[in-house]
Amino acid sequence: MAENQDTDERSDGRFTVRLHNFTGPFDLLLQLISQHELDVTEVALHTVTDDFIAHIRSMGDDWNLDETTEFLVIAATLLDLKAARLLPAGDVEDEDDLALLEARDILFARLLQYRAYKQVAALFAELEQGALRRYPRSVALEERFEGLLPEVMIGVSPEKFADIAAAVFRPKPPPTVSIDHLHMGKVSVREHAAQLRVHLARNGKASFSELVADCGLPMEVVARFLALLELYREATVLFEQSDPLGELHVEWTGGSLEEATAAAEADRAKVDEEEYG
Repeated sequence: MAENQDTDERSDGRFTVRLHNFTGPFDLLLQLISQHELDVTEVALHTVTDDFIAHIRSMGDDWNLDETTEFLVIAATLLDLKAARLLPAGDVEDEDDLALLEARDILFARLLQYRAYKQVAALFAELEQGALRRYPRSVALEERFEGLLPEVMIGVSPEKFADIAAAVFRPKPPPTVSIDHLHMGKVSVREHAAQLRVHLARNGKASFSELVADCGLPMEVVARFLALLELYREATVLFEQSDPLGELHVEWTGGSLEEATAAAEADRAKVDEEEYG
């Protein structure tokens, strides 16, 4: 493993690393390792980290937060990559070794992603500098171009336009809150279960749309669906739905029509005991 030979600061005060096989800013390691021009196992990360801590301390209160954050991100990623690289590339004996081998590609992807972010940030900075040198032209439309404007075509007759304007300015009725649901009658789940028993026992199979075709209120549709769930819990019906949110088909498996009729009468006898409303 390479030994750290010397470190110094660039003219701008940023941290610089000097190795026997590499000299330059620390983030340049990212590019070299991602391009397979430098093996991460040849970088003594612990000595580089000690040198960077000494660099930060020497700057006192003038240390750069962005530079420190950048160092931590790159160092943490390279440390994970180095740990994965130290694992032999041959056959693995357990799942933990296999996971480390698979993590190598993920770590390289993380390095490439970090480099891409830096390149995009540099591009945005360049575009921002260019935009600061541009100024919009704030002038009125020249007279020779005023006649080139197309005529406004409304597309409606004057009478229709007057009707639209009258509708816009007409006072809107005050909003009201409906109380019809407070006076809605109770809906019995058992009663709907009794109806479903007889209907399904007679026909054998039906879609949910067919089973709720005679419902006049949304509350009745809800009650009929709850009744189907009760029948499914009793193992007297089967559900079939080929596609998500598709049509629900119900098949009767609860015995003969006579047995279903007897069970329906028993449901109706218990209507007063349990109701949905």
